[in-house]
Amino acid sequence: MIRNATPADVPEIHRMIRELAEYERAPDEARASEEQLHEALFGERPAAFAHIAETDGGSTDGGEVAGFALWFLNFSTWRGVHGIYLEDLYVRPRLRGGGHGKALLTELARICVERGYERLEWSVLDWNTPSINFYKSLGAKPQDEWTVYRLTDEALTTLGS
Repeated sequence: MIRNATPADVPEIHRMIRELAEYERAPDEARASEEQLHEALFGERPAAFAHIAETDGGSTDGGEVAGFALWFLNFSTWRGVHGIYLEDLYVRPRLRGGGHGKALLTELARICVERGYERLEWSVLDWNTPSINFYKSLGAKPQDEWTVYRLTDEALTTLGS
């Protein structure tokens, strides 16, 4: 089951972000607090959105949280419309293979189609072969001619000052 995240999901999303950072071998880089996450998702001007994948719990309360997708809108000057940039897609390791990741991506694709967005994009680490193979199986195409650049920490402060 896929559903919109609620404020009550913030602690669980925060835990999964930490789990994802561990998996991506960068636990020290995941510094966002639950309060920051709450503000980004549910504040006066949300900067991002999230969906939760749950197992089938067989009850009215839903099942166990299996994973999440956290995304925000981007804009293509070439297409002239918004798109979705998927910041994080994570399914807990013991629940992988159950269709939760595909269901989350299917929901984001559905939102794109419904709203007239023409792109659903994300990044994947080049060593993450299982994820790369999964994305390719859905028809996603790597954008190999592009290289991501990033300014953070001291370099960002230096340039911004």
